[in-house]
Amino acid sequence: MSITTTVKRMVLAGAFAALSSTPAISAEMTLKLGHLANDQNAWHLASVKFGEELAALTDGRIEVQVFPNESLGKEIDLINGMQLGTVDMTITGESLQNWAPMAALLAVPYAYKSLEHMDEVAGGETGDAIKAEIIEKAKIRPIAYFARGPRNLTSNRAITTPADLDGLKMRVPNVPLFVDVWNSLGAAPTPMAFSEVFTSLQSGVIGAQENPLALIRSANFNEVQSHVNKTEHVRSWIYLTIAESTWNKLSDEDKAAVEQAAATAQQYERGLLLDSLAEDQAYLESKGMTFVDVDGAAFQAAAKDAVLKNVKPEIKPIVEALFAQ
Repeated sequence: MSITTTVKRMVLAGAFAALSSTPAISAEMTLKLGHLANDQNAWHLASVKFGEELAALTDGRIEVQVFPNESLGKEIDLINGMQLGTVDMTITGESLQNWAPMAALLAVPYAYKSLEHMDEVAGGETGDAIKAEIIEKAKIRPIAYFARGPRNLTSNRAITTPADLDGLKMRVPNVPLFVDVWNSLGAAPTPMAFSEVFTSLQSGVIGAQENPLALIRSANFNEVQSHVNKTEHVRSWIYLTIAESTWNKLSDEDKAAVEQAAATAQQYERGLLLDSLAEDQAYLESKGMTFVDVDGAAFQAAAKDAVLKNVKPEIKPIVEALFAQ
């Protein structure tokens, strides 16, 4: 064997030994985050932002893979997966009331008078109590919340007070709370699949429906409705969550990084929401829809008894307090 060959082998052996002795990066982790929204939705964009921030804060040691469009599973399946340790993260909201009754507070009609009021609740003592119950009973940890666009009533005439409803036949989701609330307001609510709403409005089977601006726009309801009455009857939020089992695997330093990245994602999503609300209103107005301010206090007062009748005893005192604010 030549000296050159011997030297080459010695160099290679030394390099191999050096590589073998390099410790593995044990803190490296990939988090799988599945959700139901599409890849253009603000929740998805905020999730991607969360992943980018977390990677930067941990020098790439923690990667977040985001799966939109239920590609990792439906919402309840993802929650179950997080409880079993097979899924790391998801975006979920009032569905968590199946485990934690206080999660119903995320979407109570007329409980929140404004976005600022909702922020006070979600970011205050009540929000802390909701999160604590979710962690304890669902084994899932909320780390940020995203506000949803408020639901508004569309129609073919202006509606400013409950008296203006006067038996108006309108589509509502098949949810007893929604049916009872709109009955109490004087409308004639009709549960109906969303896929049937456009043609039912077009044919006059119903005269109104209620949904966030983004859905009013994407469903082209401007073609069959002339007014958006700013009832804003449901303000709600939804949580970015991490499985408690995954959370417990993190070091204190990495937990702090997750919380910091989540705070950035929350702020980023809020900007996207406000931009989209303004853009959607401008678009619908450009298509001929008239936006109508309503007497919110009158609607809230008329809906109160129906709301309280439908909420669970565990949260009724909190809802009563919210209505009194």
